[in-house]
Amino acid sequence: QVQLVESGGGLVQAGGSLRLSCAASGRTFSRYTMGWLRQAPGKEREFVAAISRSGGSTYYADSVKGRFTISRSNAKNTVYLQMNSLKPEDTAVYYCAQSERGWGPRLQGYEYDYWGQGTQVTVSS
Repeated sequence: QVQLVESGGGLVQAGGSLRLSCAASGRTFSRYTMGWLRQAPGKEREFVAAISRSGGSTYYADSVKGRFTISRSNAKNTVYLQMNSLKPEDTAVYYCAQSERGWGPRLQGYEYDYWGQGTQVTVSS
């Protein structure tokens, strides 16, 4: 079965950086759009970034554009989220997710079919 395992979360001061990784297994990774979504306490889950199967197309939420970078290595079955200039409002549980739909770029949670367990990112002011 499909497994997505996130890592790289933690506590960082405002202005700092973190790199999240998500290792996928269970089927051919390069066939699927990948995304990162997050959920802060008391808030609804929101889209962060998505990347197409080849990595040639990416899409970002306005709130992270210019600060976050999504990338993937199909050779390593891994998707990454480089987060720079972090702000306290970036504090959330970050989930990687895999979509069986083609590039769209898939902004909604229901468009993703498999999810990781999440990794906590906390940004202190």
